[in-house]
Amino acid sequence: MISNYSTASFWLSQLDPQGARDPLDGDRDVDVVIVGAGYTGLWTAYYLKKNAPELNVAVVEANIAGYGASGRNGGWVVGYVAGLEKYVSSLPSAEKRDICNVLFDNVDAIGYVLQDEGIEANFHKGGVIYGAARFPGQVARQKAFLDGLYEAGHTEEDCWWLSADEMSAKVRLRNGYGGVFKKHAAVVHPAKMVRGLADAVEKLGVTIYEQTPAMSVKPGEVVTKNGVVRAPVVVPALEGYSTTVTGLGTRIIPVQSLIIATEPLSESLWDEIGLKNREAFCDGGRMISYGQRSADDRMIFGARGGYVYGAKPRSEFSLSDPEFRPREGLMHDLFPMLKGVEVTHGWGGSLGVPRAFAPHAVFDKRSGLATAGGYVGQGVGPSHLFGRTLADLILERDSEFTRMPWVFGDRPIGRALRRWEPEPFRWLTSRLILSMYEWEEKLCQENASASWGKVIANAINNNLGKLMR
Repeated sequence: MISNYSTASFWLSQLDPQGARDPLDGDRDVDVVIVGAGYTGLWTAYYLKKNAPELNVAVVEANIAGYGASGRNGGWVVGYVAGLEKYVSSLPSAEKRDICNVLFDNVDAIGYVLQDEGIEANFHKGGVIYGAARFPGQVARQKAFLDGLYEAGHTEEDCWWLSADEMSAKVRLRNGYGGVFKKHAAVVHPAKMVRGLADAVEKLGVTIYEQTPAMSVKPGEVVTKNGVVRAPVVVPALEGYSTTVTGLGTRIIPVQSLIIATEPLSESLWDEIGLKNREAFCDGGRMISYGQRSADDRMIFGARGGYVYGAKPRSEFSLSDPEFRPREGLMHDLFPMLKGVEVTHGWGGSLGVPRAFAPHAVFDKRSGLATAGGYVGQGVGPSHLFGRTLADLILERDSEFTRMPWVFGDRPIGRALRRWEPEPFRWLTSRLILSMYEWEEKLCQENASASWGKVIANAINNNLGKLMR
């Protein structure tokens, strides 16, 4: 644990200084105990108390609410889940459309809750430029992605192709060839949202014990360094920190993503960049570069990082770390006008990746264990939907949320989620995949017009996913 939480991310540094809530100081008996005061845990607590105010709900958190990925991410709220196409591929068109509408409505639902609870988190729905192609070889891949969205239940009113000129009208990436625009997306100040949500949950009567690391989780109890919390229902909501708690194994492993923030930019510089409606954006590269224009006019820019041997989450970063230099270089490559602008913050976090590369909601009534997660880096929006789903599952409420295809009702977690392969296979595979991503990017940059470069890049595009299944 660290004492100065404001150093954990730019987002947390913007909050008024505040101490941690009191830790657990002995054993407790409650109705539901939730491990982890991030988005999934807090949204689950929120909807449990909204729908069943009489429940005694407690949350145990190793640091402070939002210390993990919920206070460190890029601030996207997207109406989408990783693996959607796989989940709906066998369903009729009408059911696909209904599922997509649930995802789309979820974005607005978050905005409504923030408004109702008086949480000022700079929520703004401006859509997202998704998978902007920067090289000719990426255009076909991104158009195929768009076709996949249509096949999964999206319509041309939900998302559409932007030509190079149309994309330039929204954001001016160097050599932008076009991209997919999805209107069901917003940006938010993630730390303001998670800390505001924690306050709202407390007002509903939930007790949050911060500075209380969980040591083990099993049916009926959570053992922490400060005492044991017993409950008929136990909800591990740890995402990228799942491997730190005994009893969960390696079904969710942490992968790091690194982000930088610039100083506030002038209006004239933003005129050069675009993003006038605060659209979120990402490029079409495998390294997944992404960003947004913050409410105080900074460029927030991130790119996927790596994996630590042994599936260890990572929480401490410094802007002086050499690993941030490639992120700065990539930002300058996409936005040459930002060269010379001061980068003021650099941080990172651990996102959770399940073996299926798709999220899940699970509740086993027999053991009383419930969990949700596996958002693969897109959890700000889905965590609200999945927390809401867990609450309905626990309360045995039949709803449109509990009937979604990613819900594994009344099934042991061990049967619903596969374990990852043991080390060193995980680490070696991660290094291989990262190297291939970097090689593909280099081929696109250096051999965009070379036929042999295109052939190799397409071979990587078509076959790389097989390593990740």
